[in-house]
Amino acid sequence: MCSSDLQGLKLLGLKIEIPGLQGAADGAPVEGMSRVRHPLLLEAVLRFQANARSEMLPTDGPVKVRDDADKDSPEQQQLADALENDLNQYLTTTAKEYYPDTDRMLFMLGFGGTAFKKVYFCPLRGRPVSETVDADDLIVNNAATTLADAKRITHRVFMRPSTVRRLQILGVYRDIDLTTPNQYQADEVQRQKADQQGISLESMNPDDRDREIYEIYCELNIPGFEHKYKGKETGLEIPYRVTIDVSSREILSIVRNYDEPTGEEGDELPEARINFIKYTFVPGLGFYDIGLLHILGNTTNAVTAAWREMLDAGMYANFPGFLMADTGARQNTNIFRVPPGGGALVKTGGLPINQAIMPLPYKEAGAGLMNLVTNIVETGQRVGGTAEVAVGEGRQDAPVGTTIALIDQATKVLNSVHKRMHASQAEEFQLLVRCFKEHPDSFWKRCRKPTIQWSEAIFYQAVNDCELVPQADPNTARSEEHTSELQSRLHLVCRLLLEKK
Repeated sequence: MCSSDLQGLKLLGLKIEIPGLQGAADGAPVEGMSRVRHPLLLEAVLRFQANARSEMLPTDGPVKVRDDADKDSPEQQQLADALENDLNQYLTTTAKEYYPDTDRMLFMLGFGGTAFKKVYFCPLRGRPVSETVDADDLIVNNAATTLADAKRITHRVFMRPSTVRRLQILGVYRDIDLTTPNQYQADEVQRQKADQQGISLESMNPDDRDREIYEIYCELNIPGFEHKYKGKETGLEIPYRVTIDVSSREILSIVRNYDEPTGEEGDELPEARINFIKYTFVPGLGFYDIGLLHILGNTTNAVTAAWREMLDAGMYANFPGFLMADTGARQNTNIFRVPPGGGALVKTGGLPINQAIMPLPYKEAGAGLMNLVTNIVETGQRVGGTAEVAVGEGRQDAPVGTTIALIDQATKVLNSVHKRMHASQAEEFQLLVRCFKEHPDSFWKRCRKPTIQWSEAIFYQAVNDCELVPQADPNTARSEEHTSELQSRLHLVCRLLLEKK
């Protein structure tokens, strides 16, 4: 991880910091110097997370069946409704981790600009799972620009030793003895994350350490399993998933990562299965995208510096330093902290006190600095897409069309991000359907109140005939406050029309 990521975590201002002490390791030049951080970046991330959650994770479920033709028979429509209802029930009730896990992903997406989901069939839970993968736990080759053209994708997973043993018992991993897990060496960014949560990454007891596992999605030409095309060996490297235990350097499993050929054996070229979905905030110059940290990082630094300057100026104006004549320095101390209603003895050597002691000419923060701070914040909110929309500008008779136009203009950035998330979530649902096709009984066995009596044939008919898409509308992403403001304006117009009648 780079130094900008470490600085970005600090810019969120989630860690409580006391005023700096002179000579401290963090470099505060003056005792009592302010350490406050402006919440511009944090506000933008929280607003994005709240808006995205309301759009992508509705209460009744995130999935709906898309039907453009609208020519289905009543039986087909009933089957589509049953698939939609039971899949939403699965994601909200059975897979209880889906909503909170996706909610956490949205926070990281807004902050860093890139987030990943992994869709797979979990042998321990016995059902398909869609889980968030942290960006620093997904390693790709430097030449990759997308997940599709990455030659190698490595997913770093931390598992409890008992979980690894369970997978060995189920036959997912090789049943071999593994060495004691090594102490994990965290980088500075991971230490900063742990520090903000108040936890320690060091575990003195080896039994409490998680095992570091690498799942490597790569292409190999394994002797004895060479690819053949029309009966001849081609030397082609084909997709595999190789699982390695880092501490013992033992291979736990090698599994093919491509679908079974549908035609005659050897007449097809294997293509790698898609296992990860990338969520993008704003497309960047390479594999990793642009987030609010990159958009508002420098602006947050600037307004934080201005805030601290204003607070420190106010502190010095109320508790100024001073210069003292050498004739008045014959006393026990030259540090005076006079409490309210108290006094301090000052020996002036016979000089008037105003001649022996002179306060330094500190000035309070002026109107120009305050206006600059306001301008910086407004610019940052506008660039970050979190500015308040002045839909009526104080007028109660503003046209509704003007109000809608202002809202649409102010939410263009949010709409573009929402469309990218909509496309990624649609791909995520397709991977879930693929997992259900391979393990169809996991769809209805855990359903408490299925809409219909499912069977393997009925399920295949439903998923083949229906297209599952996100519940959210990709063209109308509006924040809750904007929507409520629009509704209030429309209600006011209706009331005025009724009064005129």
